[in-house]
Amino acid sequence: MTLPDSHTTVNQALAWAVETLRDISDTPRLDAEILLAHALGWSRARVLAGVRETISDDTLRMFRTLVQRRAAREPVAYLVGRKEFYGLEFIVDQRVLVPRPETETLVDAALEWARQRRSPHNTLLIADIGTGSGCIAIALAVHLPNALIYATDLSADALTVARQNIELHGVADRVTLLWGDLLAPLPQPVDLLVSNPPYTVLEDIDAGVRLHEPHLALNGGSDGLVVYRRLLAAAPRALRPGGALMLEIGATQAEAVMSLARQAFPTAAVRVVHDLAGRDRVVTVETADG
Repeated sequence: MTLPDSHTTVNQALAWAVETLRDISDTPRLDAEILLAHALGWSRARVLAGVRETISDDTLRMFRTLVQRRAAREPVAYLVGRKEFYGLEFIVDQRVLVPRPETETLVDAALEWARQRRSPHNTLLIADIGTGSGCIAIALAVHLPNALIYATDLSADALTVARQNIELHGVADRVTLLWGDLLAPLPQPVDLLVSNPPYTVLEDIDAGVRLHEPHLALNGGSDGLVVYRRLLAAAPRALRPGGALMLEIGATQAEAVMSLARQAFPTAAVRVVHDLAGRDRVVTVETADG
């Protein structure tokens, strides 16, 4: 199917994009709608309502380029420069991992623990390790107005993006960015450690992810557990008494990560939390007071 060079309607453009993306995307229609809305500067709702409207030649050229980049497996979030996470919109580009819906399970678990842990008048110290775009730290800051959050990352480029998002959501007074490796930059122990560490084996992941997203945020080593071993070994010294640690995991990693957690925290309560699809998604470690 070819795309007309002029006098193209919204409906024709969408049909061409869907056909072009059918073999590389699980959601070709959704991708097409998002990309066309971005090119037009419209909402998706307006795109769907305006299927008979004609697209200008300049916009059509922009849309064609976006679709061709998507056909090369570039993530839609990078093409439009944003991604929604936990009801908030985040700036994203090739410097950071695209936020995933399943990571919202980690935020849910952290919020549940935090709200039970302290009264609204006490300050809770939280650290987000490997913050990337800052989506986890910022979601927690928005929903826990009395929390102070450290957000660490080894990538200075990622921290630049995180800074943009922190300012976008007005939480710069409560989220402190720290450059460095895992827990090393933390200035003091905290009540809650959260992290979505690299846990994939690069050779096993989707080609589009491997080609376009930062390997530093993806590569978990030959077994996907390299960062968990380092993080869990250092975590006991980074937690206050009665503190907790919450780690996102791959769907097949619960047993291995829970075993590592029990080695690091022999007396703690260790459990796994499932995501909305019923898959193992978060390992939580809750330590005793005192």
